Amino acid sequence: MHWRPIILILFVFTLGRIGSVSAQSPAGTISGLVFDPSQAVVIDAEVTVVNDATRVQYFGRTNGEGIYVVTNLPPGTYRVQVAKIGFKTIIKPDIVIHVQDALAVNFTLPLGAASEIVTVQAGTSLINTQDAAVSTVIDRTFAENLPLNGRSFNTLLQLTPGVLITPTNTFSGYYGQFSINGQRTNANSFQVDGASANFGVVPSTGLGESGAGGAQAFNAFGGTSSLVSVDALQEFRVETSTYAAEYGRTPGGQVLISTRSGTNEFHGDAFDYFRNDVLDANDWISNGAALPRAAERQNDFGGVFGGPIVHDRTFFFFSFEGLRLRQPQSGVAVVPSLSARTDPNASVAAKAFLDSYPAPNGAVNANNPDLAQSSTASFAIDWSSISSNSSGPKQYISQQRQVFPFGTMSPLKPA
Repeated sequence: MHWRPIILILFVFTLGRIGSVSAQSPAGTISGLVFDPSQAVVIDAEVTVVNDATRVQYFGRTNGEGIYVVTNLPPGTYRVQVAKIGFKTIIKPDIVIHVQDALAVNFTLPLGAASEIVTVQAGTSLINTQDAAVSTVIDRTFAENLPLNGRSFNTLLQLTPGVLITPTNTFSGYYGQFSINGQRTNANSFQVDGASANFGVVPSTGLGESGAGGAQAFNAFGGTSSLVSVDALQEFRVETSTYAAEYGRTPGGQVLISTRSGTNEFHGDAFDYFRNDVLDANDWISNGAALPRAAERQNDFGGVFGGPIVHDRTFFFFSFEGLRLRQPQSGVAVVPSLSARTDPNASVAAKAFLDSYPAPNGAVNANNPDLAQSSTASFAIDWSSISSNSSGPKQYISQQRQVFPFGTMSPLKPA
């Protein structure tokens, strides 16, 4: 039996079913009532919701009480059409659905032929009638037009009332975390297209607290590119209080992220943000010790591409972002001075020990009274920390390592 054709068929079938898989989806809902001119409810009216970007249609129908509900609407701009025999067809355009929106849109159908279409340009009441969640929505246009340090949207979280970015402890390994309404930083929850993203990436030994899903999956720099690239972000909602019970897993904030989709037209872009030591000045410590500039290379590169597979029905969207970084660092250490190394009274073992330190390249240390005069001097050093991060079809754990002179992790113990 030839297995390759069967595997290919199963693969295509799986792709076709991806759109039907749902969790705590970031999709929105439109519901409401349909009346006739006498304000009596209209039963069995056909409701069609059309996405302006993809022209995908979502259908509903009023029940015996004149109520309709259309669910699973991805964030975007829609037009709603209501039709019933004996009444004119009404269209309400420019209805914007954000992440987890639940809007109430009511209609009053005038008498007439169904072929007569009335477009209502204003007067649509976009009111959330489903819950009392306190939240803020940041859409893609807003995120694209603001300069974001490190191409990370976590700084935009501060636009939500009650959100505070916590100070970074270099040795803790928890970068870029935030507190909402005084809750702990590990009390927040991230979801990307309905899937939990609280698995954590911590640049230290073991996963620690993140192993229990308590920390967000930020990269080693405290950014959100490992969650979703800014170019692949549709929008996100930050819910800070009185949110629905389905988000009861954590008591802090709920960050609901929605990614972009392809449309009926092919679109794409590519980018590369870079820094280089040729363009930057030398470090102050390195410059004072007449050391050359340490290597500095930063390339934040990637791109997106999307389009239709089947017009008005099936779409694809591809995103990739990578970061390659050599970050210059500098420091000053205390080493034996030249006079201490040439002391004629020192033993052979002592001289060997003193000579194992690198030669001083700074001023003599005269500030320590416990040491003999001119026994120590300063040694200035610079190096580059190498880091990398990627986000795309596969998520890669961020990596960081430091490269010191002499090939060791300590500048005071040469190899």
